[in-house]
Amino acid sequence: MSLQKKATVVASAVAAVLVVIKLFVGIVSGSVSVLASAIDSILDIFVSLFNYFAIHNAEKPPNERFNYGLGKIEALAAVIEGLIITISGLFIMYQGITKIIHNRPITHLGTSLIVMVVSIVLTGGLVVFLEYVAKKTGNLVVKSDALHYKTDLLSNSAVLLSLAIVYFTKFYAIDGFFGIAIALYIIYSAYELIKEGILILMDVALEDETVEKIVKIIESTPKVTSYHFLKTRKAGPFNFVDVHLVFNPEISLKEAHDISDQVEERIKQIDPDKRWEITIHLDPTDDSCLHDRDDCSQGEK
Repeated sequence: MSLQKKATVVASAVAAVLVVIKLFVGIVSGSVSVLASAIDSILDIFVSLFNYFAIHNAEKPPNERFNYGLGKIEALAAVIEGLIITISGLFIMYQGITKIIHNRPITHLGTSLIVMVVSIVLTGGLVVFLEYVAKKTGNLVVKSDALHYKTDLLSNSAVLLSLAIVYFTKFYAIDGFFGIAIALYIIYSAYELIKEGILILMDVALEDETVEKIVKIIESTPKVTSYHFLKTRKAGPFNFVDVHLVFNPEISLKEAHDISDQVEERIKQIDPDKRWEITIHLDPTDDSCLHDRDDCSQGEK
């Protein structure tokens, strides 16, 4: 089992434990912030299971039906997870408003406080683990899961503070205000996640820093006179690069091919943890303007 798959399994297990204790205490105590946190943990289980499915399929090699692999399923999973986070945030906001209006009391405050402390410890450990896996693998799904549980960690801390205030002041409405604040933060955190997933689905180019490294590799390669039509994109564990390299017309095809292989290998070393799909077209002259009339027109001027 790959490291990223293990991450989703661990996340599902932690979420399951948190659901049991939060849901029980939330229902018994009547705390909207604890109940909202329990509902969020239920969603976490489904999200983590879906993420496992997404990673499992994204790691599959290209086939006759999907020639470029299934890497984009990770971006799709990130968008879906972001939408789920947003929906849960809206529900928590609704519960918070209801709490403020009716000002229902909270019972079993001591037990609720202990549960939230345990929740913070478990979630904190999970966030550290997921961030380690995300950094090591560069997996967008694990990255989104880490962000999700980081928001959970902050919201759990807010719930704990809310319960502490209620415990000492008996001001029950503060539970609703904290619930609304948590909801707003959750919705805000989901925005970047959805945005990143959509950009990948739309074939956004690789990061500027990576593209610059690719350009430097090409420009520093002997006997490559120029290049054009450099295009990049990413999909899950795959980085795609397409480029036309221009050589002197007198060079042999074998030598040009060997040089392009060297360029390909150097590009792969930019991030060895990624699976690179590099397509290099060999040109004897720069024919880019034949494919772009605007460039030709500018050249004539």
